[in-house]
Amino acid sequence: MPVQAIVFDLDGVLIDSEPVWEEVRRAYVAEHGGRWLPDTQDRLMGMSTNEWARYLATDLVDGVTAEEVAYEVIDRMLQRYQSGLPLLPGAEAAVRRMAEYRPLGLASSSPRALIDLVLGKLGVSGLFRSAVSTEEVDRGKPAPDGYLTVAAQMEVPPSACVAIEDSTNGLRSAHAAGMTVIAIPRPAHPPASDALELAAHVAGGLEEVTPELAEVIHS
Repeated sequence: MPVQAIVFDLDGVLIDSEPVWEEVRRAYVAEHGGRWLPDTQDRLMGMSTNEWARYLATDLVDGVTAEEVAYEVIDRMLQRYQSGLPLLPGAEAAVRRMAEYRPLGLASSSPRALIDLVLGKLGVSGLFRSAVSTEEVDRGKPAPDGYLTVAAQMEVPPSACVAIEDSTNGLRSAHAAGMTVIAIPRPAHPPASDALELAAHVAGGLEEVTPELAEVIHS
């Protein structure tokens, strides 16, 4: 079956957002007298809004609701993105290059407001046939729900999709959906070795993401 769609992750693939997320959530936890645990950031990567807000409210901070956590943290993230996007090298070029090759989808753990802001500021909103936030599906990554929803909205089989991911939970999510996966690991948060092994190709950066590579690894 030929490649019919390319599905990007957002955080850690198109934007270097994990440091911003960590800074904002760490600050929130500290301001509320909470405790940031050694494995907190790794656990948070890939969680949907409901999942990470509940985790912060239940495990890290006392006296707040998940709804309060989500509202304040997302508002702070919107302010940070409005002042400047932490774009990764080659992000816009990769999106435009792959859009000329096949229809694009996006499966992100970011809330809808941040997805729309990033794609809008990048000027590529119209290039994505489907963009799904895991807050809109039952389960966040590493469950496959987000990727499966993107494929369904694009009306293509998941097995005909090539996904681009960076994190442990993201790689597991795309692979569980049945997609061929390109991994672009982030040095600050390298994926687990068993998750990296699920990728058909490990790239050093977005410049390696080409139609030619998609064809080779999917064949």
